[in-house]
Amino acid sequence: MNQRSRSYTDWLLLAGFCGFLFFWGLGYFGLIGADEPRYAQVAREMLARRDWITPFLDGKPWLEKPILYYWEAMLVYGIAGVSDWAARVPSALNATLMAVAVYLFLRRFRPGFQLDGALMTASAAGVIGFARAASMDMPLAAMFTIALLAWYGWYENSAKTYLAMFYIFLGLATLAKGPVAPFLAASIIIIFAAAAKNLTLVSRTLWLPGILSFLAVTLPWYVAVQISNPDFFRVFILEHNLARFGTGAYHHTEAFWYYLPVGLLGLIPWTIFVSAALLDSIRAWWSERKQSFQPENALNVFLVIWLVVPGFFFSLSQSKLPGYMLPALPAGTLLLAEYVRRHVLQADPRPDYLLIICHSILAAFPLIPALMLNYIVLQHRLPWDSALGISSALAAALAIGMIVTLRTQPGLRMLRFVTLIPVVLCLAAVLRNAASTLDAVLSARPLVNQIDRMGNKRLPIAGFRLSRETEYGLEFYRNQIIARYNWGQIPAGEHLVVAPSGLQSAIAQKVPERRVLYLGSFAPQGLDYFWVGEKGSH
Repeated sequence: MNQRSRSYTDWLLLAGFCGFLFFWGLGYFGLIGADEPRYAQVAREMLARRDWITPFLDGKPWLEKPILYYWEAMLVYGIAGVSDWAARVPSALNATLMAVAVYLFLRRFRPGFQLDGALMTASAAGVIGFARAASMDMPLAAMFTIALLAWYGWYENSAKTYLAMFYIFLGLATLAKGPVAPFLAASIIIIFAAAAKNLTLVSRTLWLPGILSFLAVTLPWYVAVQISNPDFFRVFILEHNLARFGTGAYHHTEAFWYYLPVGLLGLIPWTIFVSAALLDSIRAWWSERKQSFQPENALNVFLVIWLVVPGFFFSLSQSKLPGYMLPALPAGTLLLAEYVRRHVLQADPRPDYLLIICHSILAAFPLIPALMLNYIVLQHRLPWDSALGISSALAAALAIGMIVTLRTQPGLRMLRFVTLIPVVLCLAAVLRNAASTLDAVLSARPLVNQIDRMGNKRLPIAGFRLSRETEYGLEFYRNQIIARYNWGQIPAGEHLVVAPSGLQSAIAQKVPERRVLYLGSFAPQGLDYFWVGEKGSH
């Protein structure tokens, strides 16, 4: 196969896998959690106001997060209309852009294994999960990844174009999540420069045209939002960056070692080989520490630092969420691509037998919970019955097939192909078999559909003792401000109330002068909904 046809095939495969992993079935289940519907609603309100500067929620400025995701969602809404799947498209597009950037980087600087690196990155569990979520995490991870790849490209060939790209995409990463992006990038570059015993790298990186490019990307919005909202600096910088890092005020405290399992889970199905590649790189680096820095190992050293620094930094934070680790995951899959390339070029394509066994088991095992996800979501356990036996047998057969294939002569050359099989099967199983269950149990979409079918579309909705997830979900799917009974927010006129089951008398005590009429229940989430109006009406 000549180079041109191989490149054409690569692009087809990359497009096909990104389309399947990131875009297929984006609307199979509704927005879940508190963040997805909240961010989706902010973008909707901004679009309705034609305001590209100030994020709004419930008609009021909402200044907790920067603007990039909202801009992207507004553009998608403007083309495809407002919907839950449209709210997820920006993350899917950013994930695709990240995979393409990995491919182009490897084709330019480590040719021959660019498709391996791109597909390994695209198929990591953390990347797939956040590529399908309406959140800021994937825009940050994609822009941050492209920025660091551009910086390393500049390091290898000194082309100022790459350094300019570094500053531009670092600016976009700052618009995605805030000052954490330049802080992490600076930390990684400084540590790498120290490891290379070449601290002049830091001063050379501080290139005035690049810095001006960064400021041109970031300053217009940050200045405009501060002028429009004098509270922005206090709310965003002091509260949602510094206070979030230094205190547990936002109730996301976890153990110091939290990001170790998060990182390992986020790299599935590549976790075993990424760990082997990491240890191999650290061992080589340590054995050569007294010698001059080896240029051929520079990329591995850079990737190790990139993989470790975000996890260590966020481990110091008092507020920990899984998405914080996402920008580090591409470093792990790139490290693996380098590991594969090095072993294949050294005519050592067959990895250690124990590595193959562990990798195959870990890659195939997720097929069991994927096939049994309906039971897990509804019963919070795995049932010990024939269904579990069949699922386990399928996973075992898949693992055995992977072991046999990887022990053949091509070995690591087949790693990408055989490992993508369980990834595809797991995602297909989740979306085809469990999407309706996830929708019913975790999203407000079916609840709103049930209420609307009863002819109550125009009535405002209030909530009583609801979770934040349900409140924000109701707000997005109804496109209404949700009044909160427990905060004393009682709508003046006729309205609906959604509450956990068994609270009708408590609701009636909140409005003793009105009539409370039970309308129905939504059993999957244990919720009731009521009509509230003047006595003698309805």
